[in-house]
Amino acid sequence: MSDQKPQEDDAALQARLAKLREGLRAVEARQAADNAPKPASDKSSFGRAMSVGLNVFSEFVAAVVVGAFIGWQADAWFGTTPWLLVTFLGLGTAAGFWNIYRLAARQASKGDEN
Repeated sequence: MSDQKPQEDDAALQARLAKLREGLRAVEARQAADNAPKPASDKSSFGRAMSVGLNVFSEFVAAVVVGAFIGWQADAWFGTTPWLLVTFLGLGTAAGFWNIYRLAARQASKGDEN
């Protein structure tokens, strides 16, 4: 009788371990499926990414060009060549980076909503 009790305990323990292994495999399979890269089913995501990229590029370039133009024109009016050009070029660059930051923040908030 004493030999039968440890064998029953071992069998129960082995059954519990087998059940835990099955559960662990199921969780690992679910996590692997969740982490698997999903193929892009629509081509609109590429178009959307290109649109955002061109928008960022145009915002930055426009801010730098406008800043340079204002500085160049102010230098011509006041005769302070090249100081206002350098100043407004720097301000235009800062404005361009600020525009990129705003666009990125807007895209991030759109991504959080989805």
